[in-house]
Amino acid sequence: MKSSVKRSRAARRSRRPRRLVVSCEHGGNRVPAEYAPLFAGAAAVLDSHRGMDFGARDVATAFGKRLGVTPSIATTSRLVVDLNRSLGHRTLFSEYTRGLSREQQARVLEKHYRPYRDKVESEVARAVQGGALVLHVSAHSFTPQLNGEVRNCDIGLLYDPARRHERALMDAWHRALSARAPELRVRRNYPYTGVSDSFVTFLRRRHAEHAYAGVELEVNQKHVGTRAWRKLVATLTLTLEDALREI
Repeated sequence: MKSSVKRSRAARRSRRPRRLVVSCEHGGNRVPAEYAPLFAGAAAVLDSHRGMDFGARDVATAFGKRLGVTPSIATTSRLVVDLNRSLGHRTLFSEYTRGLSREQQARVLEKHYRPYRDKVESEVARAVQGGALVLHVSAHSFTPQLNGEVRNCDIGLLYDPARRHERALMDAWHRALSARAPELRVRRNYPYTGVSDSFVTFLRRRHAEHAYAGVELEVNQKHVGTRAWRKLVATLTLTLEDALREI
């Protein structure tokens, strides 16, 4: 027994350092003044789930405060440019900005897309170069109903099951959520697949599995603004902390 305890302690001491990165690509619905004319009459759309991920900024901020990191939070609306989509993706620009000229779209990318993406990419790259395993959590939320379909889930955990560290993080987080909040319905790779185009899937292509694990948290927007919202955010934060301690 003593030898196994010693081996366990030695393993913890020898494992590579972890570096948590928190991001939020859809944290606001701000439209820069120069593009405001394109959104004339679109206030209701901007104030809907299409304009931003309601509650995601709260979650990312709470993660940062509790876990001692500075989250990267974007506040420009995804309807101007979607920071969670790769260059060339068909939904990178919305119907409001798709009609801009090539030069105008390049300006949008230069001012509102690349600075955010480059900042997070650089943070990840520095940690990887320093020998750390990067655990990147991207905070999102989803509308309770889409195209007539009710999303039957409270929390979605999106990841690539083929990547060992992502699988380990999601296993640990799922266990922690089940222990602390068994009333929540938690589903994996729902309501979206964990391998479709996103910022984390882009970063997976840039960094090896042993160096980078990128996952997305999806929270049902039906909880945002309710009396239980602060408790849910706290639960998500504490269970992430539990999971990070375990893996």
